[in-house]
Amino acid sequence: MSFTPKLNGIVTKFADLEKKLLDPSSLGQNFARISKEHSDMIPVVALIGEYKQAQKELADIDEILPSTTDQEMRNLLENERFDLTKKIPDLEQQMKIALLPRDAADEKNAILEVRAGTGGEEAALFAYKLFAMYQKYAEKKKWKFEILSISDTGLGGYKDASATITGRNVFARLKYESGVHRVQRVPETESQGRVHTSAATVAVLPEAEEIDIKIEEKDLRIDVFRSSGPGGQSVNTTDSAVRIVHVPTGVTVSMQDEKSQIKNREKAMKVLRSRLYEAERDRADKERSANRKEQVGSGDRSERIRTYNFPQSRVTDHRINLTSYRIDDIMLGELDEFIDALTADDQAKKMSEED
Repeated sequence: MSFTPKLNGIVTKFADLEKKLLDPSSLGQNFARISKEHSDMIPVVALIGEYKQAQKELADIDEILPSTTDQEMRNLLENERFDLTKKIPDLEQQMKIALLPRDAADEKNAILEVRAGTGGEEAALFAYKLFAMYQKYAEKKKWKFEILSISDTGLGGYKDASATITGRNVFARLKYESGVHRVQRVPETESQGRVHTSAATVAVLPEAEEIDIKIEEKDLRIDVFRSSGPGGQSVNTTDSAVRIVHVPTGVTVSMQDEKSQIKNREKAMKVLRSRLYEAERDRADKERSANRKEQVGSGDRSERIRTYNFPQSRVTDHRINLTSYRIDDIMLGELDEFIDALTADDQAKKMSEED
């Protein structure tokens, strides 16, 4: 197998890391990094061990089988051989996936932003449904879903809404959700039963820490103003709302949900940091992908990625041509069918690039 030297190199490196961790005091500031690197390698090394053991067992059977005359023993060995010839390619596939270059942001928490697009109040109602769908998905995954801001229409819809989602591998699971989501349904106000089409945009950003991206205070313009509710009416008598503009890029974030100006500023900075971090990731990804016809996982938000057709109970993801007729379950947060398929598709594309 062509990547056997690579596997041996991983096992050697893992053993070297284990040796270093026996004396943590000698590692100083590198202890946390080396410990994490060691921890990340454990599943891969376990797979390699299982793969090598299966190869050894197959080689042993191939050596013994020709000279085995007892029929019962031959049958047993042939059954074992059959199982191993199926198991080894499966382990090879698992290792290829495990050895793919990892997105550094996969383990991060995420900031979810949902905005109503074309379609007026119908689009706002759909944005509300999408936001609730992701909240339910987070609950199923036992992730923490904390609302950052909501701008509602006063009629049950959302102009825009954002939240932080905290948990294990949040960004890895949700990063494929970024894009334009289209809905086709009959509005409650439609007397003739005509299907209307509207849209909402979803952005999933890896939550950036200060260590990920440095923002200079001199590059910020910060305005404070009074919070306003639907229709523009004042809901706060103090200047607690905050608008932060990152002057070099023009990225602007407003936050007004909290009564405290300090809390609104903290939330706004969290979103700003994540947007700038994602912009930097996109720039780097486009550079790496310059020679590719198709960008994998670029999160291009100008493209329609999914359609939700309520009259037909149908949801279609246009990137992988996957259709499900379980729209009610999906709106209740049953998203794994799509996310698993999108993850597998991304892995397949990356493996074809590695070959």
